[in-house]
Amino acid sequence: MRVECGELRVERKNEEHKIMNEIRLGVADECVTFRANVGKGYTKDGRYFDTGLPVGFSDLFGVRKSDGRAVFIEVKTAKGRVSENQKNFINAMQENNAIAGVCRSVDDAKNLLKGE
Repeated sequence: MRVECGELRVERKNEEHKIMNEIRLGVADECVTFRANVGKGYTKDGRYFDTGLPVGFSDLFGVRKSDGRAVFIEVKTAKGRVSENQKNFINAMQENNAIAGVCRSVDDAKNLLKGE
């Protein structure tokens, strides 16, 4: 059972990565986007490291070409759930005049960019 759950998580992550790449390509005319890669681990000599992005930081970030406004996109699958940390990050960005939201498709991302 544990293996199946792990495989399901990997499958969902792969699906999320696919959606993320589709969004990056789909909004390229309107927005410059970057993928936020995060990770934790140990160096060869045993020291712990963390990439340092804030908890809840969105999967994609960048700027809208038309006006230079900051953009933060949290990418989720159709059934993916947004964590409290992700909700808090999105709300904080919106309160500071950034375009921020959850997107499950290219259409969602295009609507987010147009709706602001």
